[in-house]
Amino acid sequence: MPCERLPMRYGHSGGHTEVCFDDTGKFIVTSGSDGDVRIWESLDDDDPKSITVGEKVYSLALKNDKLVTASSNNTVQIHTFPDGDPDGILTRFTTNATHVTFNSSGSRVAAGSSDFLVKVVEVSDSSQQKTLRGHEAPVLSVTLDPKDEFLASASCDGSVVVWNIEEQTQVISWPLLQKTNDVSNAKSLCRLAWQPRTAKFLAVPVETKVHLYERGSWDHVSTLSDDLLTQPINVVAWSPCGQFLAAGSVAGSLTVWDVNSKLCVERQKHEKGLTVCGLAWHPSGSQIVYTDTEGCLGLLDGLSTSTNTTTTTTKAPAKKPTNDYDDLFDDDDDRLMDEGLSDTNSPVKKPAAVDDDDDDDFLMPATGRVRNRGAILDDENSLDTGSLRLGQDKFGDDDDDAGSAVVPAAAPLVPLRPVYDGPMPTPPQKAFQPGSTPAHLTHRFMMWNSVGIVRGYNDEQDNAIDVEFHDTAVHHAMHLTNSLGHTMADISQEAVLLACPSTDELASKLQCLHFSSWDTNKEWMVDLPKGEDARALCLGQGWAAVATNTLMLRLFSIGGVQREIFSLPGPVVCMTGHGEQLLIVYHRATGFDGEQALGVQLLQFGRRKRQLINGEPFPLSHKSYLSWLGFTAEGTPCYVDSDGVVRMLNRSLGNTWTPVCNTRETCKSKSDHYWVVGVHENPQQLRCIPCKGSRYPPTLPRPAVAILPFKLPLCQTTTEKGQMEEQFWRSVLFHNHYSFLSSSGYEIDEDGQSQSQKEQQELLMKMFALSCKLDREFRCVELAELMTQNVVTLAIRYASRSRRMALAQRLNEIALEKANQMQEEEPEEEEEEPEYSRRTSGYGHSQVTGGRYSNRRHQEEEEEQEEDLREEEDGQEMETEEATETRKRVNPFAKEAGSPVKSSPTPTVGKVGRANPFKVLGSGKPSASSGQPRVTNILDNMTSSRKLGPLSGSAGKPSKGPVLKPLAPRPKTKTQSTLLQMTGAKSANKKTQENTEAAADQQKKTDVPPPTSPAENTENKRPKTGFQLWLEENRKNITADHPDLEETDIIKEAMGRFRTLSAEERLSWTERAKGQSGDAADLKKRKRAEGGGGGGGGGGVENENGQAEADENSAKKKKSLDPSSKLSAFAFNKN
Repeated sequence: MPCERLPMRYGHSGGHTEVCFDDTGKFIVTSGSDGDVRIWESLDDDDPKSITVGEKVYSLALKNDKLVTASSNNTVQIHTFPDGDPDGILTRFTTNATHVTFNSSGSRVAAGSSDFLVKVVEVSDSSQQKTLRGHEAPVLSVTLDPKDEFLASASCDGSVVVWNIEEQTQVISWPLLQKTNDVSNAKSLCRLAWQPRTAKFLAVPVETKVHLYERGSWDHVSTLSDDLLTQPINVVAWSPCGQFLAAGSVAGSLTVWDVNSKLCVERQKHEKGLTVCGLAWHPSGSQIVYTDTEGCLGLLDGLSTSTNTTTTTTKAPAKKPTNDYDDLFDDDDDRLMDEGLSDTNSPVKKPAAVDDDDDDDFLMPATGRVRNRGAILDDENSLDTGSLRLGQDKFGDDDDDAGSAVVPAAAPLVPLRPVYDGPMPTPPQKAFQPGSTPAHLTHRFMMWNSVGIVRGYNDEQDNAIDVEFHDTAVHHAMHLTNSLGHTMADISQEAVLLACPSTDELASKLQCLHFSSWDTNKEWMVDLPKGEDARALCLGQGWAAVATNTLMLRLFSIGGVQREIFSLPGPVVCMTGHGEQLLIVYHRATGFDGEQALGVQLLQFGRRKRQLINGEPFPLSHKSYLSWLGFTAEGTPCYVDSDGVVRMLNRSLGNTWTPVCNTRETCKSKSDHYWVVGVHENPQQLRCIPCKGSRYPPTLPRPAVAILPFKLPLCQTTTEKGQMEEQFWRSVLFHNHYSFLSSSGYEIDEDGQSQSQKEQQELLMKMFALSCKLDREFRCVELAELMTQNVVTLAIRYASRSRRMALAQRLNEIALEKANQMQEEEPEEEEEEPEYSRRTSGYGHSQVTGGRYSNRRHQEEEEEQEEDLREEEDGQEMETEEATETRKRVNPFAKEAGSPVKSSPTPTVGKVGRANPFKVLGSGKPSASSGQPRVTNILDNMTSSRKLGPLSGSAGKPSKGPVLKPLAPRPKTKTQSTLLQMTGAKSANKKTQENTEAAADQQKKTDVPPPTSPAENTENKRPKTGFQLWLEENRKNITADHPDLEETDIIKEAMGRFRTLSAEERLSWTERAKGQSGDAADLKKRKRAEGGGGGGGGGGVENENGQAEADENSAKKKKSLDPSSKLSAFAFNKN
């Protein structure tokens, strides 16, 4: 059955399209989703008659000059044919009908609908209706038995049902299909068909096969299949004689079987591989018309289906293969040669090379040349020997069967050239302007971006362009006559750029309306060289760029000076500019199987022009294309693909692309989309226009912009852990632009940057607390690696308060590392003020550095801290505490950020005086420590006392005195005091004195060795401790015993010896130290602070060891002050 596939032609706009012949075969009738029914005299008819029947036509049927359509107003209507006059409404549904069909006589119409009903209506009297109820999902298709007794229907509920029409009951139901919720989501339309005349078989497309069921017994008698069918069959249609069955598949395959022999007698392929959704035979059986989901119409001509032609050759199959071949070649010899010689004249020609070449330069021929070559070079390939031999073996003896015409089956097979079954090339995406709607529309957006909107109007009245600015302060709206036929536009704060394609007479032009120019000439225009057409254009700050079809990119200054030109690696898809950055996306190769193979270049024009991304592959979702490309308001490249996934450039991860949002998740229906017009990183907003049932908005009414949130596709974002991880990494990604902008020489919003860091550190701390609660200590350490040094101190307190001493120890090491790093990175900014000068007396020093806090305040805070700790131990969560604490405590983060805080008027005393060595490091900015105001922070669990520490500490630290001594001794004292105090109130509370002592000692040991120079100064500032007094008196002995010891080692040795003293002796040293330090008043104050704040043991320690610690602690208020916590705090100090 050799046939010719004629080239397809445009019939309707894209969407579901149906087709049929009229009763005489004189007209082809099509319907489409544009709401029109068109009547074609032939495939070449360039002026078909058009009847508008609604907004959208879902199905049509034609018999006895009556045209029945299912349209979008939920009705089934009749029009006269061929005049197209409305002839009334047959029936209504509550939603749209999905399929309509006549019976063989034309007296009844059956219709299936999305409201799960099937209705059978008399054409002469529409009140005579039968309703068939029982489907549980929208109906896909219906067909009436030629004898008018049964109706078969297929539904999205997965069933194919045969109904008795008169009794309105189900005769049988087969669960054959995959269940879906809507016709639009069904893999196949499953268009059923009864065999005409005899009504012996019902044909049901199931996946890639067609099942035949026998009428009456309803048995599955046979299956028609073809190995080359890989995608589901969408529609089937019987030839008028009832001997052949044609099927169209989702992948565009057209297959014809001889039902008697079950052999495939014809295979054709849609020229673009699109889904075949409509199929009809000519009443003579010599032609098949078909339509696709893009609204195109095609025709297969020269099918020989008359029974006599087939029977003449029926005897051949029984003979030896040689005869078969002889017959075949006698028949078709010339045609094969013909085809080999001339692609264009061959009657059998498939849309071979010639057609393919017309399609698109970028598309490789998927069919065609190879097949022809096969036909000439290798006789065997020219026919499908597989099915031929199969035919002989299986059906050799069936001569008597009218349908056993195997040879006819085979003869037609001759033209089946070898079929290429590999991956198919994807048609390349055409160039477009991001933020524009399709160019074929009469009213369209030529550009919608963050500056303004350019609309194009091209109708009978006029061809014009309207430019409107979101901020009229930039410029007033403009109305331009579009005499040149511009099709592309871009708009910036400085200019409007337009371009038109070339025509036979005129070159492609680039026109720039430079409205921000200070001279009187606000416009310039340039002609591109002959044969060069603008494909994409964009504006940046002070420059314009245009990419052309010759793979060239031309740069112009905004005033019209030609600048650099360079070649692109492939045809441009689109490009966009922002400031000094230019982003270009182009085809780097042919994509296959629906994928687009795109590449991306990112250039930066500054004083030093450079290419930041050089032709990297451009990631898109599976089988999607690029739909929008742009920069965020802050200058980070981002884009959206047709699956609605928004991706943004992650500069901190080697210029990779991170998905930050999926707009499809917020769409209510599959056909809804969001049309993106802008992206902001701060605040995090995706600005887009919701489009119902469409990919882009109409110009009228004016669309409203919606704002979507971002969400990284992390795992398990429904859990608390997943949510915090998502928020943290999103915050990191969306604040990368600060470092990029500052490195590019722009001023940045430092408050915003510090706010973002604060937010990230808070999230880390919350995740840390959560991991602690879940006993995930290793995970805690991983989180601590991401924290700043100040926050690690907080984490240490939390860990020790939760009695996780091993964790506190590890965190301690991390804190030390971070402190050292900060020191290395930051030059010593405080050289001017050596610490010594500052620390005339311990108290004095505290006033200098920490003067903002009064002693009283300190005490209160410590008391608070104790309470908080207790509460937290009672199970309060960190977050609540944080909230309460925030008011009073300064945020450690804040300090880093350098945000100002009010200082409290009262001078601070000893307590404040102690600086935490860590503190200093943490703050990193010495200046901040002493004089910077602080902001209270959320993390304020970290508490104010700690803050103080950092303040004073940091000031002192950077200046760093060389003296190591102070640091070590302080820790010792601290320990001591800790021990003593603990013994007091606290030891009773939580641990025995010895334990504490031992622990404290241990900590001393561990801590002391690491002391670093920064800590040294601290000693100077504080009043002397008992240990320090003892050390001064005994230093000579130690140096005499060990003359070669370093300062740190001397301190270690001294600590060891001091520890061996009895408790009473140590106590007496401590008392002496107290007596010496500062005036009596101060002393008292200090004591009070120790007693009250420390909660017994805790307070003392804190005071002594270093107010610094107290300060630090306060920041971490939450830690428990029991001995273990003290320990960790202690360790902390040392560090």
